[in-house]
Amino acid sequence: MSSDSVTAVSTKARILEVAAALVAQSPDGDVSTRAVCEGAGVGAPALYRHFGDKEGLLSAVVDHGWDKYLATKRNRPPGTDPVEDLRDGWTTHVEFARANPNLFRLMHSPAMRTPPAAALEAHRILTSDLQRAAAQGKLCLAPELAAQMIMSANVGVALMLVSRPATFTDESVSRRVRDAVHATVFTPDVTATATAGAGAAEQGREPSETHVPSTAAHLNALLRQSPPPALTGAEGALLTEWLDRLSNTA
Repeated sequence: MSSDSVTAVSTKARILEVAAALVAQSPDGDVSTRAVCEGAGVGAPALYRHFGDKEGLLSAVVDHGWDKYLATKRNRPPGTDPVEDLRDGWTTHVEFARANPNLFRLMHSPAMRTPPAAALEAHRILTSDLQRAAAQGKLCLAPELAAQMIMSANVGVALMLVSRPATFTDESVSRRVRDAVHATVFTPDVTATATAGAGAAEQGREPSETHVPSTAAHLNALLRQSPPPALTGAEGALLTEWLDRLSNTA
């Protein structure tokens, strides 16, 4: 690597570190490009050359911060029980938000027109764990739909905890919301075991009501792992579509 390349990398890294520190220290999580340039000892052209604009800089800050968080998930070997992994994942997500409130609010701000790459990766990791649960017959919805439900609830709880701490004072709220969502996406026997009896029965659902969707989600996960050679590509796609519909009827 040439000296010019090394200088460019170090300048970009310095700008990013300064911006991340200013975001963390800011009362409202916002920063000005002028303050970042002054802190990094660079001119505005250097910042715009590396990041394009302020949104590009803030997106890079979010990815930088979440990269450290996601590293623990990337390096984590899958456990034998994907449901337990998902319960732990919910908890660590909320803990990260509380430890990095400005960064977390920034990541989920409507002002961020382009979702940071870290958000997309976090969603893929969640979906992967749910696909493992489906393959074990523990899911009563399609993994993709279950991932959307869990991510929405997880992010919503975390945002409320860091944005409205004076209102959301009950320490059990995160666990209660998690268990309520899990009771919807997992089979009743799994939910009852995980929550010591609080499962489908408490919500007025009988196990038979989720038998077909659960079986469809399980079969779909197995077929995706090992597509049957007896089916053509079109037939396999059609079967997957049908199973998706059945698994989402719970």
